[in-house]
Amino acid sequence: MAHVGALRKINRYITGHDKDGKAIFETKFDDESEMKANDDGIAFALSYTTRGFPVSMDDDKDLDVYGGYLKDAPGLVVSGGTVLRHVDIPPLMECKMHRTVSLDYGCVLEGEVELLLDSGEKRLMKRGDVAIQRGTMHQWINPSKTEWTRMLFVLQESKPLTIAGTKFGEELDDMPGVRASD
Repeated sequence: MAHVGALRKINRYITGHDKDGKAIFETKFDDESEMKANDDGIAFALSYTTRGFPVSMDDDKDLDVYGGYLKDAPGLVVSGGTVLRHVDIPPLMECKMHRTVSLDYGCVLEGEVELLLDSGEKRLMKRGDVAIQRGTMHQWINPSKTEWTRMLFVLQESKPLTIAGTKFGEELDDMPGVRASD
């Protein structure tokens, strides 16, 4: 696999069980969670997905769901499921202002990133900081002139947000390489 970006490759280790119920490392997928660059230089790795609550792991059903999404990537959010995604943001890159219909946990793993809200409020997030994104319009900005930022996101579908009688849906503003959620 070709490595994308300046940060090290991502390994994710999926566990499972042998025929006797002993824990093993799954071999159905490569250990590397492959980064794929969008036209704007931001790179995404789809590190795991699920569908349904509670998740069924019987007969490796969850692995089959993930394998399907590796072949045909979902939008940012999976209806009735979760998404584990790594995102690498190049220096001086600003993603577009956007909103998802999801509850997201975004943790900075490397570098720093500015979280800008459509109200103009912002926070500079450093390694280890977490944003709990609750359906807000927001933008991620890497303010560094030289360093990449890596974030880890866990997204869970939410009901569309209604505030003062107005329902807010997904707004992606034609983000390069990002499909609408299903």
